[in-house]
Order: sequence, then C-alpha cells, then structure tokens
Amino acid sequence: MGDVIAAGTAVSICLLGIAQDGGRPQPGCQKECCTGLASIAENKRHPVSLGIIGSDGSGHLFEATRDLAWQLQLWEKSTGIFPQINSLWITHAHHGHIDGLGLFGKTAMDVRDLPLYTSLSFFRLMKNTPHWLEMLSQGVFFPKPFESANEFSPLSLQSECEVGFSVIPLKIPHRDELSDTHAMIIKGPNKTLLFLPDHDSWEETLTLHGQDSIRELLDKYEIDIALIDGTFWSSIELTGRSQAKVPHPPVSQTLEMVGQRMEGDPLIYFIHLNHTNPLHNENSPEYQKVIEMGWNIGFEGMVINL
Repeated sequence: MGDVIAAGTAVSICLLGIAQDGGRPQPGCQKECCTGLASIAENKRHPVSLGIIGSDGSGHLFEATRDLAWQLQLWEKSTGIFPQINSLWITHAHHGHIDGLGLFGKTAMDVRDLPLYTSLSFFRLMKNTPHWLEMLSQGVFFPKPFESANEFSPLSLQSECEVGFSVIPLKIPHRDELSDTHAMIIKGPNKTLLFLPDHDSWEETLTLHGQDSIRELLDKYEIDIALIDGTFWSSIELTGRSQAKVPHPPVSQTLEMVGQRMEGDPLIYFIHLNHTNPLHNENSPEYQKVIEMGWNIGFEGMVINL
C-alpha cells in the first residue's frame, strides 16, 4: 500500500475497486471462481473506481458504482480522511461504471449541484434517460461536459487554492453502444497516472493515438503509473458465450507486448479484473508471472501519492 497522507500536503489516489462491472462474485455465477465467495468478505471484489484527495483536501470520485457505500468506507480507512465528494467523473456508460449514479439522488445521499465531469456524448445520454434527466432537473448534478485531450482542473473548495492536479480525458476505442469512452490522465505535482479501465484492443488504441507500442504510448503522455485494463487473462477465458462480443486486450497479450519491466519503465497495475480472471488469486501461476515480469496487480485500498 502507498503512503497514507494528510490533507493539504499532497495529492493521493485511492483504488476503490479492481473488479470488472459485475464484481466478484458475479451475480448468477456458479463456477469455482465465485462459489462460496459471498460468505468470505476478504475475497469479494468491487467494480473499478478511484478516489482522489486534492492538495486542498477536496475529494474527487472517478466512476459511480453500486458499491459506493463500501468504497467510501474503504477510502476513509485507507487514507485516514473522511471523503467529501466534491466532483464526480465518468469514463463511459457501461453499467458497472454508472449504476451508482442514482445513489446521489433524493432517495439516498440527496446531494445538490455536484460537479459531474463527463463527455458530451455521455451528457446527451443522461438527457435522454428519464431517471437521470429527473436528477438533472432536480439539481443533483451540475454537468460539466469535457472535450477529449483538453487539460483542466476541477474547482477547489476554496477560491484562493488549487486542487493540485489536472485531468486530460483521452478518447479510447471501446464498445460505444450508448456513449463514447475516455481514459483519464491525472497529473499531480510529482507524478502522472493513467486510468485506463476499458478498451477494445491495443491495436486500436495505439493506432488512434499514433503510437506503435505500449511503451511509446506511455512515454508520449509522460506516464509514471498506469492502471490498465486487465479484464481477462486470456482470449478464451469465457465459456458459454462469445468473448469477442466483450472485447478487451488479454493480460497475457499485454505482457507479451511490454515484456520484462526495465529500469525507468512506468509502473503498471492491472485492474478491472473479470470474476473469471486468475489474477484474483495471488497463488496462481498467472499472478506470479505478472510479478516476476516486474509488473503489478492493483488491490483495493491501494494509495498512490502524486
């Protein structure tokens, strides 16, 4: 785990979930990967989410999952700071990233004018979805649509202060049935982090950003730490359905592309793990291979100082 920090001294990121949208155990799964996990709290995993505490003490949540209550408790436990949510950020419209939006409404948290950073595409979806449109009309959210590749910072709690970090949303090729998809580059005072929980393939992502390799992509954006899509270990992991319908670059392929970690390479943490992924098991050969190659698997409650 990273260093626990105090508000006003740095910018910290807390990893609040490492699972794919369905979590672990996944509803309806009767396979060995999920059987019996519901009764063992330490084996549960929650949908991907990040919490950022700015240098001004403000709190910023990336993704709105159904496990928000648990994740806020984890955030406080991991940092020693009660997380006030001063802005909310959404990468795309797939259900595990947005099915907690309703919790901000009058039936639960009953917030008002919460800055909500989304793409224009996602904002249009909100206006065309009755439940979300109602929340907008009630003033739950203060929409702040962003444009891809534009760097900006959320507003500070105090007009004379800054939050200490900026964000660059990057357009990413992913199944865009309802809205487009963005990764987030988060630039702190000392380090820059890439949050890339979902994309279809490295080939498409690298082509879109004009790069030939993962290292070149990370170097282009001066990334020190990358939290990247580790949904599946292999391309034949799912049974009973076509994995091609839910494309993600397998971790095994990513490892082939990056090879052994070398001195000066960014840190890579695999996140967004499907319930079938053997990387959930620290004793698996797959987990050990990632570690032996010098890379990492994210864990819930991990704190990174920027």
